[in-house]
Amino acid sequence: MKFIFSAGLMTLLMITTLQANAQESETDTIYAYGTYFKCSPGAESLADEIIRSSYKPHYDQAVEQGRIVSWSWLQHYMGGQWRRVLVLVTNELEAALETSGALGEIISDTSPAAGRAFSEICDSHEDYLWEAVPGIGGGPAAAQRGVATFSTYIQCDLAREERADELFRDEFQAVYDKYVGDGQLASWNWFRQTVGGSHRRLLNMGADDHNTLLTARAAILQELEGRKYQRALREFREICHTTTDYMWDTAMETS
Repeated sequence: MKFIFSAGLMTLLMITTLQANAQESETDTIYAYGTYFKCSPGAESLADEIIRSSYKPHYDQAVEQGRIVSWSWLQHYMGGQWRRVLVLVTNELEAALETSGALGEIISDTSPAAGRAFSEICDSHEDYLWEAVPGIGGGPAAAQRGVATFSTYIQCDLAREERADELFRDEFQAVYDKYVGDGQLASWNWFRQTVGGSHRRLLNMGADDHNTLLTARAAILQELEGRKYQRALREFREICHTTTDYMWDTAMETS
């Protein structure tokens, strides 16, 4: 399964599971390496079983050894062409790169037949490396983030994307925090792209089920459309102009 962890690439999402000590330390940087797969819908359940039987033990061992903070396997519930996401979470960029490459070699050597079968089902993928923006987000980026995840992938003006971060932190963050505080959201997180394609920012929201998640999201959007946030929202949308939405289910997760 070398295509998942080639030496120069790295895995997410988003979508975006952290241990408690990683959340408590303000100095820890969160990196989420996501590999987004396009798969044959009729054979996706077989791909899930291959991950569970052949790859999960290696990822679980990496968590136990402290080489990664967590890993997740997410299933498409709603959205575009991506059907599955493999996510590794670490606190160090170098560790994420080294571990992803090493795991890829180990898995390729120990389970070559499973890797070939998986590649036939999920025959293309995109890699993104996300970094949590300091000071923005509420709740864990992984463990206990919620079974259902809503991920918004955002294209932004590169020259002004840091201003978008400032707007999110200073103007919008309190609204999202409120919905975590009252229990409607389990978490929300804001990531910036370090390596990847056209998406420059990632907003993840987690909840216990899809209905709760969609209800909370609708209420947040309605609040942000109000007069209080009108000017900030207009500027934000000028900078970050295009969005793509997905909903994910957590199929496997170890932290």
